[in-house]
Amino acid sequence: MQIKQNISLKPFNTFGIDVTADYFVSAATIEDLKHIIALTDHPNKLILGGGSNMLLTQDFNGLVIHINLKGIEVIEDYDDYVLVKAQAGENWHDFVLWCLNNNYGGVENLSLIPGNVGTAPIQNIGAYGVELKDVFHSCEAVEINTQNLKTFNNTECQFGYRNSVFKQEFKGQFIITSVTFKLSKTHHNLNMNYGAITAELEKMKVSNPKIKDISNAVIAIRESKLPNPKILGNSGSFFKNPVISKSHFNKLQENFKDIPSYPVSETEVKVPAGWLIEKIGFKGKRFGDYGVHKNQALVLVNYGNAKGIDILNLSRLIQDTVLRIFEIPIEAEVNIL
Repeated sequence: MQIKQNISLKPFNTFGIDVTADYFVSAATIEDLKHIIALTDHPNKLILGGGSNMLLTQDFNGLVIHINLKGIEVIEDYDDYVLVKAQAGENWHDFVLWCLNNNYGGVENLSLIPGNVGTAPIQNIGAYGVELKDVFHSCEAVEINTQNLKTFNNTECQFGYRNSVFKQEFKGQFIITSVTFKLSKTHHNLNMNYGAITAELEKMKVSNPKIKDISNAVIAIRESKLPNPKILGNSGSFFKNPVISKSHFNKLQENFKDIPSYPVSETEVKVPAGWLIEKIGFKGKRFGDYGVHKNQALVLVNYGNAKGIDILNLSRLIQDTVLRIFEIPIEAEVNIL
C-alpha cells in the first residue's frame, strides 16, 4: 500500500475527465482500507470505485481511496439457488459473466452496466426490467467513523428507484466492501417484459432462450444505443426518469400526444427523460468536445478533452429547458464532484 501524490484521475472515471488528486491510494484488503480511512493527516477523503457514476468538475484537494478489493465465491449452495459473494472492486460486467458461466441466474438483464460491484447497491442499478434489489441478499460495509464492519440486509438498504440508504441517511458514512447475491440455479425466471429484449431475441432467432441469450440480447441492445466508455467518455444514463402525477401527464398529452409513460401507481406515471431531452432538440447536439450522444439522449459524452464543468453546465441547460417546456424537473443520476 503506497500513497502517491499528484495523480491524474482520468483513468479512474468513465467520463475520462482529467483532474488531479493531491494524494491517491489503492486499497486491496479490508485491513488496508480500515488503516487508510483512519489516517488523520488526510482529513479530506474521496472514495472511488469504478468511477462510472460520477462527474469530476475540479481537482481533488485531498486523498482519493481507490477500492480495489477482488474475489468472487459461492458461500452457500442449495438445490435451487446459491449465495454468491463478490468483493467491491470486481468489475460489474465481469461479475455478470462469471455468474452466466456458472449458470447462475438473476443478473443477466444487468449485463454491460459500467462500474464495480461495490457501487451497485448505492445506486440500486437497474436495466431492462430488473433492479439490483431483486437479487440482493446483503452487503458488508466499513463504517468510516469507527472502522467497524457492518452487514446490511435487503430491507435495511431501503432500496428505491436508483436509490438506497447509502445515498440518503447513510450517505458518506459507509464504504461497501462486498455484496452477496441470491441467484437461481434451476428454473431461472427469465425477465423479457422489456419489449426490446423479445424483439432482439427474435432477431437472433432464439425461440427457447436461456439466461445467456437474455444477456446477449441486452448487450446487443446496449451496444446499439450506448457508447463504450473506453472509446467515448460517458457515465451511462446521466438523468433519472422523472415520476409525475397522472393529471400532469394528461395535461401534457394535450400538446404532446406521443409522450410515452409507464405506470408507477394509481396516481403517478414515469416519463422517459430521454424522450423529453430528444423532444427539446438536444439529442446528438455537440458543443466542441462534449455533447449529447447521437443514439441516446440520456447520455452526455466527452469527445476527448472536455472539462467536467462544461458537461455539468450542459446538464443544467437541459434540466432548465425540460422544466420550462414540460414543467418537469429531471434529476441527475450521477454524482457531481
